[in-house]
Amino acid sequence: MSEALQTGDLHPIRKGVDTADFFRRVRQSERRLLMLDYDGTLAPFVTQRDRAVPWPGLRPLLTELCADPRNRVVIISGRAVDDLRPLLGITPLPEIWGSHGWERLHADGRYDPPDFPAELRVLFEQEWTWMQDRFESGRLERKPASVALHWRGLPATERHAVEEEARRRWASFHEMDVLDLHAFDGGLELRAAGRTKGDAVHALLADTPPDVPAAYCGDDLTDEDAFAALESRGLRVLVRPTLRPTRADVHCIPPEGLRHFLQYWRTST
Repeated sequence: MSEALQTGDLHPIRKGVDTADFFRRVRQSERRLLMLDYDGTLAPFVTQRDRAVPWPGLRPLLTELCADPRNRVVIISGRAVDDLRPLLGITPLPEIWGSHGWERLHADGRYDPPDFPAELRVLFEQEWTWMQDRFESGRLERKPASVALHWRGLPATERHAVEEEARRRWASFHEMDVLDLHAFDGGLELRAAGRTKGDAVHALLADTPPDVPAAYCGDDLTDEDAFAALESRGLRVLVRPTLRPTRADVHCIPPEGLRHFLQYWRTST
C-alpha cells in the first residue's frame, strides 16, 4: 500500500476491515464505483455556502479520476444540482445525484428532475415565503425538493431560538407521510419524503456488477443512509475531523486523509 495510507490516514472502525485487500481489488478491476458526498467531505463547511469550493488540490484529482474510463465517479449531495455545478469547477462534470437523490445529472448531461406531487411544490413555496419573512436571507436555502434553514456561525442563544421557531412551525408537517424533517450539521431541512442518499446508492449498485469495487465517502448524518445501502458491497469512509457513531468501516481526517485516499485510488493501476 502507498506510503500515504501506510501512515494511518484510514483508521479502521470495524473489525475485519482490510483496506489493503480492497485496494488490491481496485487495482485489478476494469471498473470501479467511487461515490462522494460534497459538503464536509469534498469541501469544508463555510458560513457562506456559495463559497464552499473543494479542498485545495482536490479539483485536479477529481478531474483525473473522472477522465479514467475505469472509474464511475458520482457526487451524492443534499445540495441542488445547479448549486454544485459552479462549486465543483471541473470539466466535464461527473454524474451528480442532488437534493438527497431527488434529482440526477447523468455524466452525459441528461437531467432527471424531481417527480413528487405538484401539491408539495405549492407547500414548499408557502414555507419559503414564511422563511423569508422570519429569517436572514443568507441563512435560507431553496432546493428542488426541500427548504433548509442554516444557523452555522450564529451564537448559541440565537441558534437555539431559530431552531426552536423552525421546529415549532414544521412539527405538524413532519407528521405527514409526504414530508420529512431532518437535522444536518448546521441546520434543519424540510424535504420531500421517499428519497435519501441511500436510494441513490441502491440505484447505482443495481447498475453495477457485484464484483466491482465500490466506495462511499461522507461525513454527515445524512450519509448514514448511504453507508447502510453500501453494507457488504464496498468500503464506507467517514470523512470528518473527529469520529462519531457511524456505520462506516474506516475514518479519515480531511483534507489530507481524503486527498491521500483519492490519490491512492487514482494511482491504483
